[in-house]
Amino acid sequence: MFRFANPQYLWFLLALPVLLVLFGLAARSRRKRLARFGHPALLEELMPEVSTARVVVKFILFSLAVALLILAAARPQFGSKLREEKAQGIEMMLVVDVSNSMLAEDFQPNRLERTKYAIGKLFEGLKQDRVGLVVFAGEPKVQLPITSDYRMARAFARKIDPSLVEVQGTAIGKALEQALLAFSSDTEQSHGRVIILITDGENHEDDAIAVAERAAEMGIRIYTIGIGTPEGAPIQIGGEFIKDEKGEMVVSKLNEEMLSRIAEITGGAYVRSTTQSIGLDEIVKEINDMEQTELSTIRFEEFNEQYQYLLIAALVLLLAEFLLLDRRNPLLRHLNIFREK
Repeated sequence: MFRFANPQYLWFLLALPVLLVLFGLAARSRRKRLARFGHPALLEELMPEVSTARVVVKFILFSLAVALLILAAARPQFGSKLREEKAQGIEMMLVVDVSNSMLAEDFQPNRLERTKYAIGKLFEGLKQDRVGLVVFAGEPKVQLPITSDYRMARAFARKIDPSLVEVQGTAIGKALEQALLAFSSDTEQSHGRVIILITDGENHEDDAIAVAERAAEMGIRIYTIGIGTPEGAPIQIGGEFIKDEKGEMVVSKLNEEMLSRIAEITGGAYVRSTTQSIGLDEIVKEINDMEQTELSTIRFEEFNEQYQYLLIAALVLLLAEFLLLDRRNPLLRHLNIFREK
């Protein structure tokens, strides 16, 4: 694996074209000034020690040295070793409802935005567990496969949006089925698997209870979080409230009965969100008391620095540029390196 440890320094490479333009302008100005004194061919005979080719070569050597110094400052590295890390933890799949009902504003600014904020805070506090993310509405989608890269997990969590799923609706059963398939094989024989389902519980399309029973047979606990209020709230999209076929405003209400049943079947727990807490902290505390399983992760142990080779090459070029005179050296005339007359 190759990388630059300080890639921001690569922007300085943009200075090289500027140097080239300045050199061209300086050479042009020099020729104009010399032309005032006579014809260039005549001046060349009068100043035999002047060498234009040497000036160009010195500039090329200097520019190459600058480029190598910039690349050295960016610290090119090669990953040299792989290391297998082992830690005790669990695999946690978050299943998040992104249906339009999650845009209800009984939680400010709405249910979905509060959920995204809570997930981001959760990922910040994890250390050894693996996490994955499934979003769903009328159909599920694996937004993030199982990973221990929490920075990437937070980035994906920020992108949660109803537009991720083309088919609207609320199919909790399909989402749970997708989550069951998304676990890695490392925890297949252990009890280190949990699903955290975050939804308002309005299931319209399938039998989520049957999927919960299957999860229980696999030793997977499902913790459910009900976000919303029993009284409900209207759903606003693009500044307009959603209405049903009769023209009446649609009100999304929390369905706690099904969520409690899913958690009970699998040995998990149900938590109702409040304006102070979504409920993830409470669930994570209970998960931490679960039986942990050994998880392994392959990482690059170290990177070999390569900047020293570029630095040596740059110093050699600078030395050559310094030693190369911009005028012909009478002592070296017989070598005629530049094929000068």
